[in-house]
Amino acid sequence: MKIDEQLLLSYSAEIRTYNEKEAIFLEGDAPAYFFQIIEGNVKVNNYNEEGKEFIHNILGKGQSFGDPLLFIDKKYPVNAYTLKPSTIIRLPRKNFINLIKEHPHVSMEMNACLSHRLYYNMIMVQNMASQQPALRITGLFDYLKSYTDCEDAHGFNVKLTRQQIADLTGLRVETIIRTLKKMEQDKLVKIEDRKIYY
Repeated sequence: MKIDEQLLLSYSAEIRTYNEKEAIFLEGDAPAYFFQIIEGNVKVNNYNEEGKEFIHNILGKGQSFGDPLLFIDKKYPVNAYTLKPSTIIRLPRKNFINLIKEHPHVSMEMNACLSHRLYYNMIMVQNMASQQPALRITGLFDYLKSYTDCEDAHGFNVKLTRQQIADLTGLRVETIIRTLKKMEQDKLVKIEDRKIYY
């Protein structure tokens, strides 16, 4: 969900620029801001006890992140890093809560957005349990597409590398490459110049 930038600024939001691979917040930090991307990309991830990375999402222009935790008293269970130089607007937690209270339509839009994400998260978790690689991949793509307004078939550009798809699905890169080729033959995805469209 995207909140109007002028509305955010009217509640004392600030615009910050981050370098490539800079941490925005780390696992264990207390949520202090609502974040929305103006330009750039943000990776939300964490690492297991063996140090293997698990990518939860890669977000782009107009998308917000970290917001569900602003409503509960919990620490971040994930990290957020920029993937390239990025400009992000951030609004202090207290100001964000005031904005939500004073603009009920924003609260309703946010509830709808969070419900949408939760729905696709449940579908993705179900598909991740599948032994079929194509189901795992489509579950992931449906989840990522749910963060956008795109409803067209093959209109959503999956901005992930084959390695990132493997990290997100728990599959090997070779399996991802082979399955994507089969999915393209079955017209489930379109691949142009190595870019994946779902």
